[in-house]
Amino acid sequence: MDDSQTPSEAPPRPTGRFQGRVEFQQRVRDAFACAAHEGWREIVICDPNFEDWPLGERAVVESLQAWARPGRQFTMLAIAYDEVVRRHARFAVWRTTWSHLVDCRSCRQASPQDLPSALWSPAWAMRRLDLERSDGICGDEPQRRLLLRQSIDEWLRKSSPAFPASILGL
Repeated sequence: MDDSQTPSEAPPRPTGRFQGRVEFQQRVRDAFACAAHEGWREIVICDPNFEDWPLGERAVVESLQAWARPGRQFTMLAIAYDEVVRRHARFAVWRTTWSHLVDCRSCRQASPQDLPSALWSPAWAMRRLDLERSDGICGDEPQRRLLLRQSIDEWLRKSSPAFPASILGL
């Protein structure tokens, strides 16, 4: 989504292969715009650290803001969240505001090569198959969504709560 688009003008759901960081990041932007426009009830994102994701961009946070409603669920799974805090300040603020919808999990025992880099929803899914080159595939095929969800669920079972919305001190 470029600066001229608003979340209500979502692009069509992307399908097929993508290559490179620029295309990957555009797929992420487009996915969140579609989520807001179509009202996806659940979003799951998974990555070793989310450093390549455009989560802190104004357009992405605006899409997430438009998407967020009671009854929706946003799940994040990472090995560590240091890069999210460092690179994606707008997203971290949004996450705090909507903490009742957002479940952040960590799977510290995972290796970066094994943990999927993916975005899943009941309507559409995307997975980076090569993290270094940011090459992957996306689409709305039921089999692709099912297999990706099963993979992510296996990692979620091994995970624990992480990236608290606030840190309370005594």
